[in-house]
Amino acid sequence: MDLLISRAAHALTAGDALGALNLVALRDDAPALALRGIAVAQLGDLELANTLLRKAIRAFGPRQPLARARCVVAQAEIALASRDLAWSAKALHSAQAVLDTHGDQVNAAHARHLEARRLLLSGRLDEAEHIIGSLPLESLSPASKAVHHLIVAGISMRRLRIKAAHAALTQARQAALRSQIPGLMAEAEHALRTLKRPAARLLAHGQDKPLLLEEVEELSATTTLIVNACRNTVGNKETVIPLASRPVLFSLARLLAQAWPADASREALIAGAFRTKTPDETHRARLRVEIGRLRKALRPLAGIDATRRGFTLIPHGSNKVAVLASLVEDRHAAVLALLADGESWSSSSLALALGASQRTVQRALDALAAGGKVQSFGHGRARRWLIPPLPGFATTLLLPVPPVAAVEATP
Repeated sequence: MDLLISRAAHALTAGDALGALNLVALRDDAPALALRGIAVAQLGDLELANTLLRKAIRAFGPRQPLARARCVVAQAEIALASRDLAWSAKALHSAQAVLDTHGDQVNAAHARHLEARRLLLSGRLDEAEHIIGSLPLESLSPASKAVHHLIVAGISMRRLRIKAAHAALTQARQAALRSQIPGLMAEAEHALRTLKRPAARLLAHGQDKPLLLEEVEELSATTTLIVNACRNTVGNKETVIPLASRPVLFSLARLLAQAWPADASREALIAGAFRTKTPDETHRARLRVEIGRLRKALRPLAGIDATRRGFTLIPHGSNKVAVLASLVEDRHAAVLALLADGESWSSSSLALALGASQRTVQRALDALAAGGKVQSFGHGRARRWLIPPLPGFATTLLLPVPPVAAVEATP
């Protein structure tokens, strides 16, 4: 490796993309193409970065598998940054095996971190945790340690283990400061600030109160019967019943919980669950059927009694009922929650992250675009969707685990 390539590589390791480009911008040999691709990616031009890395892979050829593997890992990082969750995991695994074989433990660990972050975005927490747990933390560089702790924090937040998340983020910030990489330091600081932002709203006794993630965790540890509209579940600290695949039952459960301790009228239940303001006998008959199904589903947690004007919720072993709602009440709140990170997403990646069909997600995006809530750029497969970051919006951390099709109910 010549001196300019070595200096450019060190500049990239320190997060100085412009400094690296100044050293190799006019060169077209394979190592320079690879370094230029990584530098351009750090500066935000992901399309040009991918082009340069593809040229570098061809230039290195089959006799330089280690260099090719490093380029593949860089491509995987670009795919993650552009939220291309459908990018070939097989290619990343093959590159990781080559890096392990040649003793490049730094880049092999980086490849595992990328895979863990992709799994985290997809809501596959157990798999992400398994990958993270297999890494020798002591041997990692400060930058890798920062990324490691950020992933651990992300898993903890999605599982509502906020004390563990705060501890991991504190460690991530310390490691990022040691690495002196501005991007990592900013990411750690941003994640720490997220813990201080409202993540949901508590609806109980006629009140609407914003909650931090720490307060959501505390509420989940009580005997309160919680109808969680962020994850479409009903439960308490011991039992959680998922209703994401049964949107009508969840709507009825939420309406009953919001009316508690009073009853909810039949007219209100029909209007809220069936979306009609002119009920007839068929709607009333359907309501009786759906209430019967909900009564059976909630049997471990609560009963449902009929009253003269409607139905009332009777929780078992608890004298409190609460609704945990999203900060943004929208039919497509799950899509908005993912887009709220400020990154550009393809519809296919949104579908993978939500566990929904691409057609369903596309309908949701079209509806949001018609309302001016999201915007797109590009055409065909290159089309991406984005939204300006929503101030104080942390609901993405409360997306279902594992992910469910929160937009399935779209007619």
